[in-house]
Amino acid sequence: MKTDKAKVFECKRCGFCCQGESTVSLSPEEQEQIASYLGLKLEEFLEKYTVKRGRRVEMKTVAGHCIFYQEKESLCLIHPVKPFHCKQWPLHPSILKDRESFEIIRRTCPGFSPEASWEDVKKLLPSSPKPSNSGQK
Repeated sequence: MKTDKAKVFECKRCGFCCQGESTVSLSPEEQEQIASYLGLKLEEFLEKYTVKRGRRVEMKTVAGHCIFYQEKESLCLIHPVKPFHCKQWPLHPSILKDRESFEIIRRTCPGFSPEASWEDVKKLLPSSPKPSNSGQK
């Protein structure tokens, strides 16, 4: 039986995945894409919206969530150009580490179907999209 992504997960736009003390790393390509989308020079974007953690460049957090998540509207301001790892979450390979990891994420993310199983997600992830090297999404 083929596992259907729509039966396993449907985003509820709750912003849970946008919460936390840090965000995803941004590749140089993603930094350029977001800056361009916002109509900013790269340097201005980096200064206003990002933080450097070691060698990683991440989006800043404000009030416990990503700077681009708008809580009242339940939307991401950079949705058309959001980073690969944001697009991938929560169907990320890290949830396959073990059944317990999957269950923790499934219980905290309202987008997962109550019937979704670790096995269902394992069937979906091998065909997950890979990051683009060409800048095309």
